This record gives sequence, structure tokens and C-alpha cells, in this order.
Amino acid sequence: MISLDELTFTRRAWLPASPASLYDLVSDVSQIGNWSPIAIGADYDEGAGPRPGAWFSGRNQHGERSWQSRSQVQTAEPGAEFAFVVGGLADGLVRWRWTFTADGPGTVVAQHWQVLRVDPRLGDTREAVLGFREVMADSAESTLLALSRWVSEQAA
Repeated sequence: MISLDELTFTRRAWLPASPASLYDLVSDVSQIGNWSPIAIGADYDEGAGPRPGAWFSGRNQHGERSWQSRSQVQTAEPGAEFAFVVGGLADGLVRWRWTFTADGPGTVVAQHWQVLRVDPRLGDTREAVLGFREVMADSAESTLLALSRWVSEQAA
């Protein structure tokens, strides 16, 4: 048996940009492919944008495996927090949450990941599910590092 408490993590990084500008980058889901090693693209539904209740579609790839997802925005507070739930708010599978905290001349960006319910799509054994969590944690770290490099290059 696996506990939902085991299926969560937070990764943080300090980035040389304001909370507002980083929020704008992250909440524009079409940008994620610039930084994430797994999320290769995403687009809001026509007429939608970063506001609670909005839907977007994502494309992901890890190794030989590729998949699409539908996500719904849960929180959209400019300069503070952007969160969405894969599968939608009513019956979602995973919550991704980004928070932005001013820190000197930059921002501490935190990427939070939380499984909301165990589902066979995450893996069919305890080891597989925990392995998936580690893949997502590594992806979050890589995403934050790539976002930091991208922001630094844009500022140069």
C-alpha cells in the first residue's frame, strides 16, 4: 500500500527576476517546452488563459513513452501562485503548483507536485509509482535550472 504523503515533493530555486515576470512565464503554458525535459508543449483551449477554471492540453515525453494530458487551472494569482490539476479539478490525478516569493533582487520559485489519488496510470506497483515520483522530481529540478538559465540569457 502506498500513502499519498509519499507522493509529493517541492523543489526550489532562486532566479534573478521578479515574481511578476516569472509568474507570467510559467502561467503561459505554451512556454513549458522551453524548460521542461518531459513537458514538450501545452496550449490553452481557444479563448482560455491563466485564470481559474481554464483548461489546457499538454504533450509529454519521457524515454520511449509519450502521452497527452488535459489540465485545469486551479489558482492564478499574478506574481504569487499558479496551480493546475492534471485531469481537472473535479477528479484530478496530480496537482502542479508554482509559487513565487520575492527574495532580494530575485525570486524563490517553488515547484510543488502532489498526487491526489492513486491511479494505475502512475504505475502498477508501489515501486513503479515511487519511480514515477522520482522521475517527476528530477524533471522539476531540471525545469527550474533550465528556467534560471533562460531568464539569465534573456536578461543579458
